[in-house]
This record gives sequence, C-alpha cells and structure tokens, in this order.
Amino acid sequence: HVQLVESGGGSVQAGGSLRLSCVASGYTDSSYCMGWFRQAPGKEREGVARTYTGGYSPWYAGSVKGRFTISQDNAKKTLYLQMNSLKPEDTAMYYCAAGHCGSVVTAFRYRGQGTQVTVS
Repeated sequence: HVQLVESGGGSVQAGGSLRLSCVASGYTDSSYCMGWFRQAPGKEREGVARTYTGGYSPWYAGSVKGRFTISQDNAKKTLYLQMNSLKPEDTAMYYCAAGHCGSVVTAFRYRGQGTQVTVS
C-alpha cells in the first residue's frame, strides 16, 4: 500500500519561503519518479516540479523555475520542495505524487492528501 504524506505548508507573506516535505512508504519500485503538483480553487491541476531517474535534471514549471527547488533524500524516502520568493499566485493545495516516469506529474499514479500553501 503506497502512502505519501506531505507536511510543511502554511501561510507566508509574499517574498517568504516554505519547505514542503513528503515521506513515501509502501513501495520499492526504484523506477518511480516523484514530484509535486498544485491546485488552486477553480483552477486546473498544475505540475510544479518532478524528478527523473538516470541522473537527468529535474523539470520545473516555468512559473516556478528559479524560485523552487525539488530534492530527494532516498535514505529517508523523503521528497522536498524548497519554495523561495513566494508570490500570491503560488497559493494552492500542494500534492506530492509518485508514478512511472513516462507520465506527467499530474497523472502520477499515487498522490498524498495535500498541504495548503497560502501567500498573502
């Protein structure tokens, strides 16, 4: 049973920073990629960042490139999203996701319950 548990969301003023964490359990498929997507009320799901296997560089949405950094601690089975220079338009529920690398992050098979990020 795959489980992804996010933490680290909260409320912050514009220009501030937050670090999201996602602890993964229940799967051992090392071919899975992981990532983050977000969804604001009334808007479509939006991919934010994702990892690749094989040493390829992560992918970032254009709206967050240069401000957000995705990283992974395999020993702790934890995925991170460091978010700097936050803007009000970053306000959304952020979800951790895991799935086959050939899929886009918004279509990854597994996702967590989400953590709210509010930027004012």
